[in-house]
Amino acid sequence: MNAFEYARPATLKEAFGLLGSRWGETEILAGGTDLLSLMKNYVATPKRVVSLKSVKELHGVRSTAQGVTIGALTTVEQMLHDKAIGAAFPALTQAAAGIASPQMRNMGTVGGDLCQRPRCWYFRNGFGLLARDEGGRSLVPGGENRYHAILGNEGPAYFVSASSLAPAFIALGAKVKLASAKGAREVLVAEFFRVPKNDSERENVLQPNEILTEIVIPAASRGMHSATYEVRQKEALDWPLATASVALKMQGGKVASARVVLGHVAPIPWRAVDAEKALTGEAISEANAARAGEAAVTGARPLSQNKYKVQLARVAVKRALVAAAKA
Repeated sequence: MNAFEYARPATLKEAFGLLGSRWGETEILAGGTDLLSLMKNYVATPKRVVSLKSVKELHGVRSTAQGVTIGALTTVEQMLHDKAIGAAFPALTQAAAGIASPQMRNMGTVGGDLCQRPRCWYFRNGFGLLARDEGGRSLVPGGENRYHAILGNEGPAYFVSASSLAPAFIALGAKVKLASAKGAREVLVAEFFRVPKNDSERENVLQPNEILTEIVIPAASRGMHSATYEVRQKEALDWPLATASVALKMQGGKVASARVVLGHVAPIPWRAVDAEKALTGEAISEANAARAGEAAVTGARPLSQNKYKVQLARVAVKRALVAAAKA
């Protein structure tokens, strides 16, 4: 990797002063499970790396009347074993447990999971975020696209959002806090992700001079029935092929409201609104869950090698709903 300046501030104020105004100048180091591999492959070549490990306020889980706040530097392992989260938000602990590598869970952070870059092999091999050739045409539709998007892939992006935790956070109505030297703002996790229009943009609304400091799950989500179901090619050291996180508000044995979010099938975590509508006012049965799974993939546009993902997404939604209803 290229030589770089390393900084380890003790406070957020110090960290803000070390950040750059443009992407690529400075990178933030949390657990390092993503950034270091990007730097080794020369996909990221920052002049300065700012480690946040010594910023104490970014660590830990806190329960308040407003909800549960998770510091961005809290590790996946710490969150996985937090009793308050485990009791109230099974969708989140199930998503965290899906990160099968103990090393990744102990080093990787919750904030880092939300901010990690796409795992697209074109991007990781230096072809840019949108994987275009010299003539500006995308390499993905006619290339190796087994693990690429089946939803939201009308263009220009075909990669899939890599976050394991984002679908569960979105289903639970969580927000992230983004802070800079000028102040802080809150953004719904559902609105944190975006589809970049060019290679100079990122996959989220975070600015180069901002830090994701915490994630807040609202107290209202505590009473919801939730679950996450993942479909994987292998159980260890791999990303899922498709996931579904669901959160249900039940009333009299029927669904009063639902959130259904797919992962690893679109450039952003995919809110399956048609599935949510199909569930409202219905009891959760095998048949109704299957119909919701079918509705979840409405408008899917599989590429030449990834049609199988459509069925996997259907199954993930059905099984997540059945599990949530039993919770």
